[in-house]
Amino acid sequence: MNIKIIGVGKLKEKYFKDGIAEYRKRLTKFAKVEIVEVADEKAPESLSEAEMTQVKAIEGERILGKIKDKEWVIALAIEGKQRPSEVFAKEIEDLTTYGHSDITFVIGGSLGLAPAVMKRANDTLSFGKLTMPHQLMRLVLIEQIYRAFMIQIGSPYHK
Repeated sequence: MNIKIIGVGKLKEKYFKDGIAEYRKRLTKFAKVEIVEVADEKAPESLSEAEMTQVKAIEGERILGKIKDKEWVIALAIEGKQRPSEVFAKEIEDLTTYGHSDITFVIGGSLGLAPAVMKRANDTLSFGKLTMPHQLMRLVLIEQIYRAFMIQIGSPYHK
């Protein structure tokens, strides 16, 4: 299985990098994990609706350029589907069972994801209505991916 996490922006904080590296190392016995960073579009703090749309579109093109046709894409979005960890684990297991061994998760920038990226996505995922920094979301996501594999093997990690 191949898992790719595409995130907008460069991860700068050492504590996020360390946490992600730890879960990535733990995942090596289950999957090959690739982390892809695409540049965020520089923009002033206050943007018009049109400018926000343009920024998301530019970032969206960068994201779409990193996705191959065969990949099963799950877009992280506040309005995405929420599910318990057990259901998420079963969905990951089912994807591989039914021939989707290349799974790509997409985390947008501070403005979210472009409509083109949402359209390309095969599924959506939400970790709730709370707004989180996209850097933190990378760590939360990779931990949940690890948890999914632990649930699949019946590990006591998931309590």
